[in-house]
Amino acid sequence: MLRALLQPLALLLAAPLLPGLVNRVKAAVAGRRGPPVWQLYADLWKLLHKGAVYSGTTSWIFRAGPMASLASAATAALLLPVGAFPAPISFAGDFLLFAGLLALGRFLTALAAMDTGSSFEGMGAAREVTFGSAAEPALLLGLAVLARATGSTSLQGMLGPGLSGAWTGAAPSLILAAVALGLLSLAENARIPVDDPSTHLELTMIHEVMVLDHSGPDLAFVQAGAALKLLLFGALLAQLVLAARPAGDLLGLVAFTGGLLAFALLVGLVESAMARLRLQRVPQLLVGAAVLSLFALVLVLR
Repeated sequence: MLRALLQPLALLLAAPLLPGLVNRVKAAVAGRRGPPVWQLYADLWKLLHKGAVYSGTTSWIFRAGPMASLASAATAALLLPVGAFPAPISFAGDFLLFAGLLALGRFLTALAAMDTGSSFEGMGAAREVTFGSAAEPALLLGLAVLARATGSTSLQGMLGPGLSGAWTGAAPSLILAAVALGLLSLAENARIPVDDPSTHLELTMIHEVMVLDHSGPDLAFVQAGAALKLLLFGALLAQLVLAARPAGDLLGLVAFTGGLLAFALLVGLVESAMARLRLQRVPQLLVGAAVLSLFALVLVLR
């Protein structure tokens, strides 16, 4: 029970480091010094000590949205194994719950945005759910590939020691699934080339425009939830690509940490080398990820 509580808490506390590492990579590529890797911790601390401002048009939905979205991401963290440590909660078919919790977080954020009555935030919510309707099937197909390759329908079995043997017999399918999940990690976390987390133009934003009215602790919950979601996708890819779990909890944790660092480096390099796609091109990217997952599923079913 203690480990079940400590593992998601450790992921939540470590999550703000990942966006900091991505920003440092982008700054290094651009020849800048950039903010420190712990900048998000300072921002969250400052926001938690500020007061929240609420519009007279908002209801309890707007107030509950940020906290409920963070709670859904923290619950999803309970289903993921970390290095050689098993998932605190594991059961057959839990990958459906994992995808559902991520979708629930998106729904709650969009619902809170629409509760403001702002046309800009409603526009961002419409874009978010539109792109999410293409991203969620691709995610489920990618997880289905892992389920078929490993013979397990729980994330613990799909990402555990049995995955090493699956790479021997189904490497092409797993490579396609990893590429698809990598594309989805950029789309689901509003990163370039789907969205630019550093932009301030309402007409081009997706995620950021939905949280324009949040302030104080509510904005801190939104930013912490976004960082945790990025960490969850990084953990999913790290477990998939590393496959073989080193003997011992410590070595497994070191390998897992190295995988997260590689994920942050890759995201930073992608954002440094590419520009944001036009909004009309984003569905094509998501459909491409779904097609890759579908091809991988067809290969693994043969």
